[in-house]
Amino acid sequence: MRTALETERLEPPHRGGADEAESFSGVEALARGQESEVLDFLSARPLHNVYMAGFIRDNGLESPHNRGTFYACRDEKGRLEGVALVGHVTQLDARTDAALTAFARAAQACRAAHVIMGEEDVVRAFWDRYAPAGQTPRLACRERLLEQRYPLTARAPVGELRPALPEELPLVAPVQARMAEEECGVDPLSVDPEGFHARCARRIARGRTWVVVEAGRLAFKAEVMAETPETVYVEGVYVEPGARGAGFGRRCLSQLGRALLARSRAICLLVNERNTEALAFYLNAGYKPRGTYDTIYLFKS
Repeated sequence: MRTALETERLEPPHRGGADEAESFSGVEALARGQESEVLDFLSARPLHNVYMAGFIRDNGLESPHNRGTFYACRDEKGRLEGVALVGHVTQLDARTDAALTAFARAAQACRAAHVIMGEEDVVRAFWDRYAPAGQTPRLACRERLLEQRYPLTARAPVGELRPALPEELPLVAPVQARMAEEECGVDPLSVDPEGFHARCARRIARGRTWVVVEAGRLAFKAEVMAETPETVYVEGVYVEPGARGAGFGRRCLSQLGRALLARSRAICLLVNERNTEALAFYLNAGYKPRGTYDTIYLFKS
């Protein structure tokens, strides 16, 4: 079940440094001190902007943990008409055609761009502007955006569900890496083992990785990738194969939902539309369809 935002990608072709994008008309790199303005802009669409808003809340606008650069596009009066994170994961909220075009040009100048993801129509329009510079996708997939809110179906609790402990990183990281490879065909432990372990460890230290560990085995896992007061974005949901089919996963997901909805209004996640088993699992757990997303993995030159 999906781990695309965490996965390591193949390096795309070199297209210049990220600073080149700052010279494009209407585009500026955002800096410390502008967080409130940007978060207010993104809050108009909290479900679709949870990834960008969550990173800003966690790391600020300027941080290596963002694995990219936040950009803004403004109108002639200086008002925001678009915000984008361009880097390892490129996402955007562009509310004018000019902003969409400007962000596509910024992404073309970024050598760190690995994956583009967002709402189906937005990604299609973005790709029409981005691809003519010579980029080709390595892989593309369509996903369903699902959301869960109260009320939740009452299920028996799982007493062992809790945030992971730092010493459980050796249990969590291999499972997360295997899920990443299954999603996009690249093993993060081969591409960037040090960075991958550091990101897993950081989520554990922040209480963002939830687990059930039984007899030294990882029976259940889920990763909170981004969090705002309006929405929590979850990835990397894993149920041990031997524990599937008996309601254990739904019980864990329900209990996790109660914990997360105590501090946010909604939970969302993405499921590959071809993974009918996972889609049925989440729908049976009470998640509702909220849209269609496209994810494009960039090709290595």
